[in-house]
Order: sequence, then C-alpha cells, then structure tokens
Amino acid sequence: MVGVPLLCLSLMYFVRPCVPATDNDPSEPVYFAFLLGSSILLAAYLVMTTVLNEVFTLPSILKYILLGGTVLFLMAPLAIPIKMTLFRSKRSLPDNLAKEEGEKEPLLIPSTSASNMGTLFEGEGDGDGASEMEILLAEGEGAVKKKRKPRRGEDFKVRQVFAKADFWLLWFAYFLGMGSGITVSNNLAQIGFAFGIKGTTILLCLFSFFNFCGRLASGAISEHFVRSKALPRTLWMGAAQLVMMFTFLLFSMAIDGTIYVATALVGIGMGFQYLSISTISELFGLKNFGINFNFILLGNPTGAAIFSALMAGHIYDREATKQGSSTCIGPDCYRVTFLVLAGLCGLGTLLSVILTVRIRPVYQALYASGSFRLQPQSNGH
Repeated sequence: MVGVPLLCLSLMYFVRPCVPATDNDPSEPVYFAFLLGSSILLAAYLVMTTVLNEVFTLPSILKYILLGGTVLFLMAPLAIPIKMTLFRSKRSLPDNLAKEEGEKEPLLIPSTSASNMGTLFEGEGDGDGASEMEILLAEGEGAVKKKRKPRRGEDFKVRQVFAKADFWLLWFAYFLGMGSGITVSNNLAQIGFAFGIKGTTILLCLFSFFNFCGRLASGAISEHFVRSKALPRTLWMGAAQLVMMFTFLLFSMAIDGTIYVATALVGIGMGFQYLSISTISELFGLKNFGINFNFILLGNPTGAAIFSALMAGHIYDREATKQGSSTCIGPDCYRVTFLVLAGLCGLGTLLSVILTVRIRPVYQALYASGSFRLQPQSNGH
C-alpha cells in the first residue's frame, strides 16, 4: 500500500505539459502498436503463469524465471524512449521551408468557421441555426451583449452539465453497467465457491484479463465507427450491457462449465463501460473534464454499495441462513442476484439506446469530416 504513493511522488518531477509536434512522425503508429502489443502480451503472459501455477506444482527456479519474464514485459515500453534517444529519425522539413521562394502565403486566410458553427447548430436539431449565427455576428460587432448557453460538443461548467438530460442518461447507464460488473467482481470468489470451484484464482485472473481486453476493444471499435459512421460510443456501451444481460441469465442457470465463459463475458462488458470517458469529453468539452467525469465515476462506489453490499450480500446471507450455515453452497446463493442484475443491464441498454439516438446528430456534426472538430483547410495547404 505504501509503494504506490511513493512511486507516484517519485515520478511527479517528470510530469510536464506536452508540446504537440509541428510535423507528423511516421514512427508514431509503430510506437503505439508496440505499446499495445506489449500490453496484450503481458496480460496473456500473466494469465498463462497464473494457470500454470494453479494447475501444476512448479519448482522454485521456474517461478523465478517466470517472474523475470514478467519484469521484462513491464520494462518493454522503455524501448521507445531509448530508441528515440539513440536513433533519432530524420523528419521532413517544415512546409514553410519547402516552399519555393516565389510563393507567397497570404497574411489573412478567409475563415469558414461560420459555416462549421452552423453545422454544429444544425446538428442539435433545434432549427434556429440562422438566428444563432446572427446573434453571434452581432455580438462580435458589439451590438448585442448576450451570453449564449453552451451546446453539446462545447465546454460545459459543472452546474450546466447537471441541467442536461444527456448527462443523467449517461450517468445512469454507466451506473447500471458498472454496478452490475462490480457486483460480480467483488463476489467472484464466493460465487466460484458456491458453484463448487475450490480455487478461484483462475476466475479472478480471467475476469481481469478480459476486462482489460474489453477496454482495449471498446476504444478501437468505437473509434473506427465514430470516424467512419459517426456512431456515438454509447451504442457500444448498450451493446455490451445487452451481452451482460444474457450472461447474467447464464449465471442464474448454473450450467456446468459455463462459469468461466460467463466470467470472461462480464469482464469484457464491464470494460466497454469505460467508453463514458470519451463520451463525457465529446459532449461536454475538455475544459472541466476532470470534475465532470469524476461525477460519472460516482457510479462505481454507488453501484457497489447498492448492488453488491446491500442486495447481493443480503440475498447471500438469507440463503446461507436457510442452509443453517454462514457459508452458502449451491446456485440458489446468487440466482436472484443474477436475475436482478440481468434486469438492470436490460434497463441500462435501453438508456444507452435512448442516449445514442439523442446525441447522434451531435456526433454527425463533430465527426462530419472523419475527425473530431476537424478545422477547415484553407486553400494552398
């Protein structure tokens, strides 16, 4: 418990603002792929070592070798800064140096921001884009003194976020999805014991691994479709909760051999709920992103307190009392809990679909050119 704070304090000196590069580095996709690949290999390696340690009795020397492999995987990302320091890539000259001497760049470039802003206003579906533009132009000329409320996609303050129905739809969808997943993760050892599994280490390892895979997959899938089809990320949150709903029904049936598959599916679905991080920034801006998202994160402890501690704990104790013991054995220990969680995920899916329909025009405006708020390109660039 002491190591993590000490590590954070020791690394605070290296945290500094990052200055964006003025030109594109062709090696960046390679670096990103290397980090992604090394992370996946590390996760798979940890699963493999955990399974081997649980199934077989390994000699001490082999355990040390496996530990050394873990350390190597953890240090793999250091290869990128070492490579960038020792083998600097030759970047292309800036555009202004490559221009011919006779070519002159205009001092002022006509702006098309008005048309872009109009597109954003039209994306809201209010039908008052023209009047909004007239007000903004009048404000710029000093004729009107009026503060316009932010629209979705712009920077919101906390009190403004609380007044938006989209925020509460996102909050409750996240609360239901994460609360259901946390209920399983918090009680996974007891669930495995109730199902007759003595060693639950593999179950916990599977859940963590597939939760990690769900986070990676959700980012890649949602990013592809938000750029190609302007589909909101909340669509995938709802799809994941739909899978979780059927998974909880599978849990309640207590079919032999399905607990491992069900645990993996819940881990993936829970990982998809972290798409709310990107969604809150896209809908309500980055200026107050930290505090806005921290209110979303309240769904984690709230869901754990209500669904895990109160509901699941009460049902488990009631079933254990029926058996005359403090430990409950059998599928009835969590059957009612799983049925309730399935219903909650069904409700979360419905909320995610409603939110997706509401914010689809916003995403169509934000990603109209295939990139988030892509600035208009001027002639000659």
